[in-house]
Amino acid sequence: MEKIGIGVGIIIKNKENKILMLLRNGDAKKADSDMRLEGTWTLPSGKVKFGETIEEAGIRKTKQECNLDVSKIKVICVQNDVNKYAQYATFGLIAEEYSGEIKLPKTEELIKYEWFAVNDMPENTCIPTRKIIEKYLGKKFYNG
Repeated sequence: MEKIGIGVGIIIKNKENKILMLLRNGDAKKADSDMRLEGTWTLPSGKVKFGETIEEAGIRKTKQECNLDVSKIKVICVQNDVNKYAQYATFGLIAEEYSGEIKLPKTEELIKYEWFAVNDMPENTCIPTRKIIEKYLGKKFYNG
């Protein structure tokens, strides 16, 4: 089934300048991703709900997926993410501040978290996340 939507992915950096990433379950049903991103590393991310701002979606998804409270959020890029399963206009965000202790949800969607050096993403980083980080590093807002 084809799906079109709006999504967000949010960069959260720690004091060592590493980026928080979450590993999706390898089982497609448990990973619960319209774009079929099972078994890949992703930024805290998800769909924007009707009536919600892009920043509100980033705050909500970060709290849901890793129990962190984020603030001072900026939109850093926008991109067209499309594969044979879905198409999303994805907004890349960055949170300049965060608080709380990381705790993954009790669902089986996300199975692990880790902090990665910004220039050393895991090989199985999902394409939408990879594109957000590359735009962030290259200071590009949109490049098709």
